[in-house]
Amino acid sequence: MNCTNAILYFILPVLSISMLLIFIRLFKGPSLMDKVIALDLLVIVTIGSFAGYGILHDEVVIVDIALIVAILAFLSTVAFTYYYEKGDYQINKKNDNNPTEQTNEEDAENCNKNNTEKTNANNE
Repeated sequence: MNCTNAILYFILPVLSISMLLIFIRLFKGPSLMDKVIALDLLVIVTIGSFAGYGILHDEVVIVDIALIVAILAFLSTVAFTYYYEKGDYQINKKNDNNPTEQTNEEDAENCNKNNTEKTNANNE
């Protein structure tokens, strides 16, 4: 079995099946992080498909495009992780789910009030 047959009959079909499964996880994922990981994995599989297609048809440009997509995928994952760790997502998610909930300032006031009450109770 030469390289062309391996790419045509094994690698590209396996990558296609994995893309289908990743799309299911992307749409079904219970949390946002699951969806982001699925999207990142989808980009990685797409890069593999580009590389296989480029090798199969002897196109160096397609492999270069795959490298550019890999860099963009890495940067977008890092940017999302920074945004997620910063905590803005949790605040926005809380306010979007129930618009009648308290605002952040009210939450902070209640938290400070509860902490003061606990401190006073401990000091007595």
